Amino acid sequence: MKKLFLLDGMALIYRAHFALSKNPRFTSGGINTSAIMGFTNTLLEVLKKEAPTHMAVVFDTDAPTERHVDFADYKAHRQAMPEDLAAAIPYVVRLIEGFNIPVITSDGYEADDIIGTLAKKAEKAGYTVYCMTPDKDFAQLVSENIFIYKPSRMGSDIEILGVPEVLAKWEIERVDQVIDILGLWGDAVDNIPGIPGVGEKTAKTLIKQYGSVENIIASSHELKGKLKENIEQYKEQGLISKKLATIMLNAPVELDEEALQINPPSRERLEPLFMELEFRTIGRRVFGEEFNVTNVKQVSYGQQTDLFGQPVEKIEIKTETIVEPVSPSKNIENTPHDYELTDTAEKRQALISTLEKQSFICFDTETTCTDANNCELVGMSFSIEKGKGWYVPVSSDQDEAMKIVSEFRHIFENPSIKKIGQNLKYDILVLNWYQVYVKGELFDTMIAHYLLDPDTRHNMDLLSENYLGYSPVSITTLIGAKGKNQGNMRDVEVEKVKEYAVEDADVTLQLKDTFAPLLEKAEARELAEKIENPLIYVLADMEREGVKVDEPALAEYSKQLESEIRLLEQTICDKAGVRFNIASPKQLGEVLFDKLQLDPKAKKTKTGQYQTGEDVLTALANKSDIAKDILDFRQLQKLKSTYVDALPLMINPKTGRIHTSYNQAVAATGRLSSNNPNLQNIPIRTERGREVRKAFIPRDENHVILSADYSQIELRLIAEISKDENMMDAFAKGLDIHTATAAKVYGVPLEEVDSTKRRNAKAVNFGIIYGQSAFGLSQNLGIPRKEAAEIIEEYFRQYSGIKRYMNDTMNFARENGYVQTLMGRRRYLRDINSANATVRGFAERNAINAPIQGSAADLIKIAMINIHNDLREQNLLSKMTMQVHDELVFEVPLQEIDLVKPIIEDRMKNAIKTSVPIVIEIGTGTNWLEAH
Repeated sequence: MKKLFLLDGMALIYRAHFALSKNPRFTSGGINTSAIMGFTNTLLEVLKKEAPTHMAVVFDTDAPTERHVDFADYKAHRQAMPEDLAAAIPYVVRLIEGFNIPVITSDGYEADDIIGTLAKKAEKAGYTVYCMTPDKDFAQLVSENIFIYKPSRMGSDIEILGVPEVLAKWEIERVDQVIDILGLWGDAVDNIPGIPGVGEKTAKTLIKQYGSVENIIASSHELKGKLKENIEQYKEQGLISKKLATIMLNAPVELDEEALQINPPSRERLEPLFMELEFRTIGRRVFGEEFNVTNVKQVSYGQQTDLFGQPVEKIEIKTETIVEPVSPSKNIENTPHDYELTDTAEKRQALISTLEKQSFICFDTETTCTDANNCELVGMSFSIEKGKGWYVPVSSDQDEAMKIVSEFRHIFENPSIKKIGQNLKYDILVLNWYQVYVKGELFDTMIAHYLLDPDTRHNMDLLSENYLGYSPVSITTLIGAKGKNQGNMRDVEVEKVKEYAVEDADVTLQLKDTFAPLLEKAEARELAEKIENPLIYVLADMEREGVKVDEPALAEYSKQLESEIRLLEQTICDKAGVRFNIASPKQLGEVLFDKLQLDPKAKKTKTGQYQTGEDVLTALANKSDIAKDILDFRQLQKLKSTYVDALPLMINPKTGRIHTSYNQAVAATGRLSSNNPNLQNIPIRTERGREVRKAFIPRDENHVILSADYSQIELRLIAEISKDENMMDAFAKGLDIHTATAAKVYGVPLEEVDSTKRRNAKAVNFGIIYGQSAFGLSQNLGIPRKEAAEIIEEYFRQYSGIKRYMNDTMNFARENGYVQTLMGRRRYLRDINSANATVRGFAERNAINAPIQGSAADLIKIAMINIHNDLREQNLLSKMTMQVHDELVFEVPLQEIDLVKPIIEDRMKNAIKTSVPIVIEIGTGTNWLEAH
């Protein structure tokens, strides 16, 4: 069977770029590869799943088309293409050519017209044709042998639309009626006007009744009211819109079957491209596991051009901390090195004699798994000089292992020897289990790179390739790919482990030498030395300590939730009058909108089923009990599966406690995150969610849980940073900030502020930090947009300092390419000057928010370090066990409560000196909920 795929190039590239807009992918040199990566993955997916025999990728050109002649404003209001996307197009073209797929364009014709023309010609030549696009307009092309192919996205499966699917989706009798609906409805993206007042539903209803735009116009006397008026007044506009929406089938392109035939990809073209884009995984998918960027022959492409042959200038990032990437050409096979196996007592003593004379050592541990609190040490590696190092194997016999590790205790615990490593928290934790407690100044290369470039990845192999031009040995070559069959380092012959392990220490030492001067350039050395590196010790101790959970209470609560879920399920089905699977979005949508008719304007997803997301159900909840019940049902199910049933499974068998893992190099703002479990997401706003906190308990009846929480810290910090007089005055007087804001905004005395005014003011206070618009505020509060705009306008009149801060911060970001916190933590904003309003708006919101969130992160980190040091220096038994948002949680012996409270309060209040008073709320209890 001849199977032709015609790809709508620009639509697929746009889709790929924006799919990753919240988590873009960059190379070490600053190239945004989101669009290229997304397009490549889509291409590989269709080649593998669908096995086409023929393929082409089709693009528009910048030449005007007949549509522009007919309607001067056609596509006139489209936003400028994001600069990163424009820079990506030449790479996509190189990629397509590397796969030996033709790129087709034709001046005066859009990609739609070329695809339409080729599809019809191919159908006549006996092909089954798939138009691969997310664009709805292509539905008009569908026939017995022509289909729309919508690629998968965000977890959804692919969608293939033939004639039956299009007729059902558009509620029409003939495929060509898609054009009539588009003509009536219009298209805001392409600036096709349509007929005012006619949306999708009205257009479908009219076409169902009259068959075409022309018939509707001819029968307008049968219509009533505003609809009749609009049809008659804008009939010419409707006919023009129909013509604009019609895909032309006469583009001057020939069906060259030989050129379109699928051929194997060109290794010569693609390998250098994958190397340049740092597509290691994709390279292995295309060329197999043997693909290695170090073996790729470099090819110079000279000046890059876009589809139209115009030069594309490289986007410069306004920061000196990103260095030009080094093409990785070195590896362990072609690089001289001297790695010694230190496997006897005599050799260990010789090594120790060398190490104890050093001012610094770089070290790494090899273990049986990645859980530092539940693994065994396999060996330790050390390096003090580039290209040299030692590997010390550690016995599987734990008594023997303790003896070997203890020989190195005075090296690790010597505070005058600086310790260098990659993700040192892990190694410190592992050594803790062998009764070795690392001391001394730290330099963590993962943290260093995080401070230099917080938005990208920080794993050692990647850093080594990008900064040193060196590809380290992959762990998968030793223990296999990730999965249940993966081995561990204990299974690997010691000579191979030695090479791998010492290489890690050697590479890490070289990265330290690379990053240290870059930290100076970025003015981030003090941030590393005073906050991030000392915090490693605090987090390691917290993770080692863990926290106790009440397993029987969780089991009982699970039963209670199960009972409530079943009861709710019965109630929902009774109200619906039918038994159905509430967890099935398809069945739920049919019940709510077909059977119960809760919303005649209910929207459907691209797959044709009704939308039943939380936002949809929340909007319905005010007028429907069943919608409220369904929201409760979902909330209880998530609570049960994510927390109540999952927490007991995370209890460490050695300690009987849960040991979360804190991520110091994930959130670009500087905030900590955590996983296994994610403490930041444990519910607090709902009564049932708060019950989960009840399960976090002290180790015994002689201890309590103590919670210390910053009060409204982000608002206090925005007052501090902006120096706004009214906000600073309200905090200085100890007023409730939301009441004070309401009084200012509504112009009433404090005592006349009611709950609605306070609620509105609170929404503005927090919304401003995140760049909330009048539209966003109106949606949030359920008030008219005009009223929301007036509230924001008055807010800025009363708090002019905050408005000034926003303007000054934006201007600083535009000039410098970054913003920074009170402690100098930088957030780089490469899109702050983008011509594309959507992309620029995202960067602008980050510019306003990052200094505030980042300063709050710095504040609590400094407090944690100082509290940790105080507890140790005073030999107190109290332990810091959790950090959640702006809250610190401790396990405190009863006799130390009065001793530790003032320490915690003082250190949290005075972590950073501020004019605005910092308020701490402290509580104790027999569980976390009670303490909070």
